[in-house]
Amino acid sequence: MPRTPSDTATPTNTAPAGVPVTELVDGVLSASRALVAVAARSLAQVADDVTLAQYRALVEIASRGPLRAADLADALRVDRSTATRMCDRLIRKGLVNRRRLSDDRRAVRISLTTAGRDLVSEVSRRRRAEIAQIVERMPVADRPRVSQALHLFAEAAGEVSEQSWTLGWDLQE
Repeated sequence: MPRTPSDTATPTNTAPAGVPVTELVDGVLSASRALVAVAARSLAQVADDVTLAQYRALVEIASRGPLRAADLADALRVDRSTATRMCDRLIRKGLVNRRRLSDDRRAVRISLTTAGRDLVSEVSRRRRAEIAQIVERMPVADRPRVSQALHLFAEAAGEVSEQSWTLGWDLQE
């Protein structure tokens, strides 16, 4: 049976710097709660009828460009039917389009509409502003270590950098 991170997260396991893995996990969970709160506030200020899960789908499409529903499901780690229902809701809200490919009538691509792109952009702008306020409250000497740790975490999680999002935007609509 494969081991999961929780199987190995015991007080005797330590990160390379001697920090117990459980302490590191607790720190990441605390930061995650804070970041989810920032994301929820930013999203609620822009579109109170879009859920965090739907917003995550919009971000995946923004960062990767038009996707098949199956690829979106894989990126979100949900069932294909869940991704399809989510896309149906986002289509009704005018945030994504579904287009058939000319060479294969069965294959469709999901892409952002202008409204979807604007929503992702505005929520991202608000998130950046609030996160900047939080970072300003951190000791200046600690900022480089925090930046490095967060970049390493995002890379390990397979996240696409926010700067890369615009690469997919050129392929939308």
